[in-house]
Amino acid sequence: MEPQVTSKEIFEPSGNFHKDLLTQLEKQKLPLCRGEHQHIRYNPLRDEWILVSAHRMKRPWKGQVEKPTEVNIARHDPTNPLCPGATRANGEVNSEYESTYVFDNDFPSLQPDAPDPGFSEHPLFQTKAARGVCKVMCFHPHSDITLPLMSIPEIRAVIDKWAELMVELGSKYQWVQIFENKGAMMGCSNPHPHCQVWASTFLPNEPRLADQTQRDHYNSHRVPMLLEYAKLESQKKERIVVENEDWLVVVPYWAMWPFQTLLLPRRHILRLQDLSDKERDSLASIMKRLLTKYDNLFEVSFPYSMGWHGAPTGQSILDDNSHWQLHAHYYPPLLRSATIRKFMVGYELLAQAQRDLTAEQAAERLRNLPEVHYKLKQNQQEK
Repeated sequence: MEPQVTSKEIFEPSGNFHKDLLTQLEKQKLPLCRGEHQHIRYNPLRDEWILVSAHRMKRPWKGQVEKPTEVNIARHDPTNPLCPGATRANGEVNSEYESTYVFDNDFPSLQPDAPDPGFSEHPLFQTKAARGVCKVMCFHPHSDITLPLMSIPEIRAVIDKWAELMVELGSKYQWVQIFENKGAMMGCSNPHPHCQVWASTFLPNEPRLADQTQRDHYNSHRVPMLLEYAKLESQKKERIVVENEDWLVVVPYWAMWPFQTLLLPRRHILRLQDLSDKERDSLASIMKRLLTKYDNLFEVSFPYSMGWHGAPTGQSILDDNSHWQLHAHYYPPLLRSATIRKFMVGYELLAQAQRDLTAEQAAERLRNLPEVHYKLKQNQQEK
């Protein structure tokens, strides 16, 4: 007989992730992780637990309602500092670019020549030097275009530029963080399609934690955590949103945000620059498919914060980073509609993260959405 897993064993936060846990749950038909009964799930990447309370989606909402996102954005605004030919705050003029365009952030959070803060007088008052560079990367010359509305070759150009920046900045800095904040709801101050790239001499908190948890898993199981996880999810299918020969996108078992996704390669890859031409093409394709589904969910330009995590760079390139697996996180805040978002406050800040629908429910909703963008469908209907 197969060993029985009790609810106490499943939900006791012992810190040890049972790699066969999902299979055990399915075989025993335990309702706790599939229905509306609250339960907690383990996130092995962060070594923390997430409270899942799917029944809370039934509660009436009388809280904050966001303003609808701006629909009519000018294709070119000469006063927009991200547009081709525009003059930025420091007086520099952008080139008349026709594809991607990269420039130094005019208001950087990191600078390469920052002074050393000096000696820390007490362990409770520690400071260390923080040096780096911050860059802005425009995806496209048109302000009214977002990634899901770009062509696959145009998205491929974005991926190639990301890889180029990883090599350039990674030759000097230990960590290169590529990230996109899309939409005013995520703090984006400019609707022009762009991302940011911050490179630092230190390993920031999130990748430092991911480095440790992946290392621990590799030392115990001799396989990269996220490579094993991708294989398991590929077999189970229930949390997959989109997939192709080289990539898969899942709502992770431990997802914190309502429609959070994790983009994973199928083979062992450390960094973006290690992708083959074929993998870059298929990455462009799957990104377009995922982001089209996001926009189609509430028929709005879907807000999110996303970013790439891969093996550290700089001097760490010489280290054994076999435990790392390249991946991208997408963290969208919307919950019930285009104007109702998930708030991480109260219990989430003081105790632990909590979500209002299961990862399986979220994945099914996204998976069943069409892959033709709603704006393109509307344009076809108007003709």
